[in-house]
Amino acid sequence: MKRLSNHKLLALLLVLMLVVSVFAFTGCEKQAAEEPQQEQITETAPVPENPQLKLATTTSTQDSGLLDAILPVFEEKTGYEVEVIAVGSGAAMSMGEAGDVDVLLVHSRAAEDQFIADGFGVDRQDVMYNDFLIIGPAEDPAGIKGSTDAAAALLKISETGCTFLSRGDESGTHKKELAIWKAGTCEPSGAWYNSVGKGMGDTYRMADEMKGYTLIDRATYLFNKDNYSLEPMVEGDPLLFNPYGVIAVNPEKYPNINYEGATAFIEWLISADTQALIGEYGKDQFGQALFIPDAK
Repeated sequence: MKRLSNHKLLALLLVLMLVVSVFAFTGCEKQAAEEPQQEQITETAPVPENPQLKLATTTSTQDSGLLDAILPVFEEKTGYEVEVIAVGSGAAMSMGEAGDVDVLLVHSRAAEDQFIADGFGVDRQDVMYNDFLIIGPAEDPAGIKGSTDAAAALLKISETGCTFLSRGDESGTHKKELAIWKAGTCEPSGAWYNSVGKGMGDTYRMADEMKGYTLIDRATYLFNKDNYSLEPMVEGDPLLFNPYGVIAVNPEKYPNINYEGATAFIEWLISADTQALIGEYGKDQFGQALFIPDAK
């Protein structure tokens, strides 16, 4: 048998290596084609033990559109379903005192502190703030437009007997109004003073129809101003500052409330992401935020 020359042996080895490489590559392609593609894993919200959460809140968070903008994010992220009960802050705290809701989002700081001191609420956190305005007809019969002294402006409304509408519902707005009257040492009474017992949206509408003055939070005013003719008359007084807080109903007093859900809501509301959502809300439409985030 003839022995292969070195050149022929080398050529044969190269051919064998090429054949092996082709088969190996073909096998890998076949294996890759046969392997099922992994499904994309999507993160789903956990299912809470009790997904139903009752939130009692001031009408301004509803009338301003804020809750419609942010609550779907909370529900999608956590799996909770929020039932919103929009009433005045006083009525919201009364519901908390009865154990009928799980968590409150309100704006009546003195009443909030008393609510906690009386043992009805826990875990209060600052959430956001804006301010109140005194608004009225463009003709301004009381002559208060441009003032930055809210107490003096209300006193002038009373002295001239111009129409004023009060919510009269023990809400945070109503209590703020009463505090301003008190600061001006005036007790409002007479045919010019209308206590309507309505939420902020309804009071705004009625004041517009009656061409009267009223106290309103800035968010509700901006969100609805295109539907009405009343204009800002008084703003910028520190007395008009309007802070909002969130409070869980005390589980030791009412063991059946959804404290786990209330805690999840509070933690989400004061988180950096949600505070950013609040801070951006309204800028596109109104050129300014309707609420300023304030969580510590």
